Amino acid sequence: MSQRITIDPVTRLEGHGKVEIFLDDQGDVEGAWLQVPELRGFERFCLGRPAVDMPSITAHVCGVCPAAHHLASARALDALYHVEPPPAAHKIRELYYDLFIFEDHALHFYYLGGPDLVVGPGAPAAERNILGVIGKLGLEAGRQIIGARKLAREFMTAIAGRVTHPVFALPGGVSRPLDRELVERMRQGAPKLVDFAARTVEAFADGLLQAPGYLEMLHAEPYRLRHHSMGLVDPDGRLGFYRGTVRVVDPDGREKLRFQPAEYLDHIAEHVEPWTYVKFPYLKSHGWRGFEEGADSGLYRVGPLARLNAAERMATPRAQAQAERLFAALGRPAHQTLAFHWARLVEALQAAEEVERLANDPEILDPHVRVLPSEKPTEGVGVVEAPRGTLIHHYRTDERGLLTMVNLVVASQHNAGPVQISIRKAASEVIRGGKVDDGALNVLEMAFRAYDPCNACASHSLPGEMPMEVTVRDRGGGVRQVIARGLGPGR
Repeated sequence: MSQRITIDPVTRLEGHGKVEIFLDDQGDVEGAWLQVPELRGFERFCLGRPAVDMPSITAHVCGVCPAAHHLASARALDALYHVEPPPAAHKIRELYYDLFIFEDHALHFYYLGGPDLVVGPGAPAAERNILGVIGKLGLEAGRQIIGARKLAREFMTAIAGRVTHPVFALPGGVSRPLDRELVERMRQGAPKLVDFAARTVEAFADGLLQAPGYLEMLHAEPYRLRHHSMGLVDPDGRLGFYRGTVRVVDPDGREKLRFQPAEYLDHIAEHVEPWTYVKFPYLKSHGWRGFEEGADSGLYRVGPLARLNAAERMATPRAQAQAERLFAALGRPAHQTLAFHWARLVEALQAAEEVERLANDPEILDPHVRVLPSEKPTEGVGVVEAPRGTLIHHYRTDERGLLTMVNLVVASQHNAGPVQISIRKAASEVIRGGKVDDGALNVLEMAFRAYDPCNACASHSLPGEMPMEVTVRDRGGGVRQVIARGLGPGR
C-alpha cells in the first residue's frame, strides 16, 4: 500500500508551509511537493486605496523583509507619478538598503538556513539553530554576530524611522535628509561591518573547502539544478540590489534577456496550480513546461546564487575576489543549491562595502532629498533585489491616485518551480524502501531552506480571491443553498 509523509510545519523560514511526500508500493518516492496553505491577498485588498499608502502597507507583507517591499513600492511610485528623486535621495535609499541586505543575510546564515551547514546536517534538531551555532563557534563569535546585526539595525532605524516597518521612502525621494552626526557614526561603524562580513565568508569558504564531505554534498545531484538565472545589474553588468536592468542568463551562462523593470510582463508569465496559493512564474520565451529543469525549461532561479550567475561581476573589490573563489570551486555558472549560502555571504560583503562607500560620499549629506510629484499618476513598476531574489511591484491608478490594479511578484514566487524540483530530487535520494528518519527529513528540508523562501510574501492567488464554499441550511439541517467561489470544475 502506498504511503504519505507530511512535514508540517516546515521550519526556519518565513510564512507557513508543509511538504507532502507520496511513496509508491515499494516505499520509494512517487512525488513530493511544498504546499503553501495560507493566503495573504495583498493584491486584492489594496485596490481602491491611495497609491501613496503602498510603501507603508506593503512593508507589512513580511516582518523579515519589510525594507524590500518598502523600497520596491517607492520605486513603483516614482514611476507612477513620473518623478525622479534627487541623487541624495537615491543614495540614502541605497545606503539603507545595503544595511538591510547585510543584516538579513546575516540573519539567514546564522539563524535560519546556515546552521544546517555550520552545525552539520546530522546534528540533532535542537542544535540546528543560533544556539547550536554559538555552541560550535564560541561565545565571542556569538557576541560578534549579535553585535554586527545590532549595529546595522540601529543605523537602519535612524534612517527609516523604525527598523521593522520603515516609513521614510516617498514618491520622489525620502522624508528627510541625513544629519551629519549620524553619517559620522556610520563612517566609524561601516568598517566593522565590512570586517565581520569578510571574516564570515572567508571562514565559511575555508571550512567548506577543507572539511571532508562538504564539497561532495554541494555537488551531489539532489542539490544541483540547471536553470536560468535572473538578477538586477547596473549599466556595467555589476550586481545591484536597489536598481538596474533585469538580466537573465541560461544554464551555460549565456545572456538570454536584458530588460527594463517596466517590461517584465513582456518576458514573464505566471502559472497556477490548484493545490497551493503560490504562483509559478516562467519565461514567456520558453513557455510553461511543468516542473522540469534544463535549458528548455521556462523556469529560472533568483536570489544570491542566481544573482552572482546573472551579473558579470560584483560591484565591490573584496566581494569580487570572494565571488571568483566561489566560481573557481564550483564552476560558472554555479548550479549547486546549497551554494546559495556561500553566495549569500559574498553579497553580504558587497553590501557592507557599499555601506562604507556611501557613508563616505559627500553627496549623502545634501539636504535636497525630494522632488514633489506634479503630474497625474498613471502606472508604475518598481523592482529591487530582495535578499531572496527579484521583487516586482506593479501599480495602476485612476487620475485621483486610487489603485485600480496591484501585482506583486516576489522572490519566492520566482523560485517556487525550482523549489518543487529540489524537494522532489532530495526526497527521492534520502527516502528509499519506505525508510525515513529525522536526519533524512532535515536533509530534504535543506534542499529548499537554502533558497530562504518567504511563503508569507509568496502567497497569492488568481484572481486574488480565496476559494470559498458557503452552505445555507434550514432549522432542520436541510441544505437550502450552496454558494461556491473559486473551487474549480464540478464544485
